[in-house]
Amino acid sequence: MKNILAAAIVCACLQAVAQTEDGFTNLFDGKTFNGWQTATEHSNTWSIADGAFVTHGERCHLYYVGDGKAFKNFELKVDVMAEPHANGGIYFHTKYQAVGWPTNGFESQVNVSHGDWKRTGSLYDVANLGNTPAKDNEWWTQDIIVKDKNVTCKINDITVLEYTEPPGVQPGKVFTRKLAEGTFALQAHDPKSIVRYKNIRVKRLD
Repeated sequence: MKNILAAAIVCACLQAVAQTEDGFTNLFDGKTFNGWQTATEHSNTWSIADGAFVTHGERCHLYYVGDGKAFKNFELKVDVMAEPHANGGIYFHTKYQAVGWPTNGFESQVNVSHGDWKRTGSLYDVANLGNTPAKDNEWWTQDIIVKDKNVTCKINDITVLEYTEPPGVQPGKVFTRKLAEGTFALQAHDPKSIVRYKNIRVKRLD
């Protein structure tokens, strides 16, 4: 009887997850780099373990290239876990770049305890947060919602950031940081930063 009850509870939980994830498309199969492309610098920084992309090495960005259609309005969910003092990021409205920090789009910061004070959920150098509910060595879900000129970021369903792009914003000389459209990228920041990204899924809101 206990086993039947336990199975029923598990089934109900799975159905609830399926309902909340309705309309989302997985971008990562948890086993291969299919649909993704690393920058040409330090590409061995990236590996896959236990269903997650793992960063451990020199700077390198991993770009989603599998869809072929730019993302403008969307909801992106990524499960993330960072080791202490790690720095990473989730880019959107960006495009593939062989070397360097991505100059197109925005970075949703991943950083619980790194020396940089801009914490997880920040829209890096646009709307910065000094605190975050995310914790090192624990999985959290980073939920990024972009709708026209509005960006919302949630950490484990807690809204930590709401940003509306002001009228007249012009692209920067080096980093654009202007809402437009593009793809996604994950950041490997430095050799001491170990970050894991899994369950990468998106829903278009166009």
